[in-house]
Amino acid sequence: MILEPFEKKHEEEIVALWNGELGKTFPMQLRLLQQNWTMDPRLLKEGSWVARDTLGGSITGFVASKLVHPQDGRFGLIQGQGWISALLVASAQRYQGTGGLLLRKAEEALRSAGASRIALGNDLHLRMFPGIPSELEQVRQWFERRGYLFREEAFDLLKTYAEKEPTDLPTLGEASMRVAVPTDRAALTEFMARCFPGTWDLQHCDYWERGGTGQEYVLLEQQGKLIGFCRMNTIHAPLLAQNVYWSPLLEGELGGVGPLGIDEAYRGHRYGLSIVQGAIHFLRTRGVRHIVIDTTPFVDFYGKLGYTVWKSYAKYDKPL
Repeated sequence: MILEPFEKKHEEEIVALWNGELGKTFPMQLRLLQQNWTMDPRLLKEGSWVARDTLGGSITGFVASKLVHPQDGRFGLIQGQGWISALLVASAQRYQGTGGLLLRKAEEALRSAGASRIALGNDLHLRMFPGIPSELEQVRQWFERRGYLFREEAFDLLKTYAEKEPTDLPTLGEASMRVAVPTDRAALTEFMARCFPGTWDLQHCDYWERGGTGQEYVLLEQQGKLIGFCRMNTIHAPLLAQNVYWSPLLEGELGGVGPLGIDEAYRGHRYGLSIVQGAIHFLRTRGVRHIVIDTTPFVDFYGKLGYTVWKSYAKYDKPL
């Protein structure tokens, strides 16, 4: 077995390996791999490796690990958080120690870099998965034998809309909704930092820095004051969100809703459900037929709108 540090030159081979193993359930696109690994400043190069069966042979496995970036401190993220973003070994090469070696290399690098905790997936907004997909039960058992602890489940929910199914904007009384425009950036940035510091604020800042124009945000306002937001995503956004990653699985346009949040002072008026309905309305006007609400435990809540479980994940972590 030959190990090589992960580099940009490996991207297309990794995409081919991934799609050969997982393409029927989680089809990988080069743009997604580049966004979530090659271009993510949190990727820990010392802990990201590819394995080949022989010198010059095919890639048979890889691991991508990440560590909180020093600049993430301004978003309140805890230093010492590490992630195994993904670890994959070709079916024909399993049970030969490849996966164990890749995991040890990643864990050793994370420990040396100061990580005190490792999560499987869930690496902020540039994650492939929020945890281990339910389809991979043997993978769960494999990590459990190596000290990883189950924490909770999360779900991706899906609804497919009929062509003429009504999705009108809800009536909100004094409040109103609209799609953001470029000049809303400053107000939305202030709102996120004040009301939702942390990962949502980080995602929002990354969105604008990558060329966002605002059209992926629904704004909830009352008397001209911003009191809530909701992301609505398509594959055309400058920052791909997890709820549209697997669009090749569905015929027709796929959209995604979330995250969303309401200023604490204005909660209790059903604004949360209403702003989801608003995002659905705006996505439908763009020709979106399928809509995913991702990484949520609130199956019953979104079930009120006809959403059902599409994919599920088990969250795991391990203290170092």
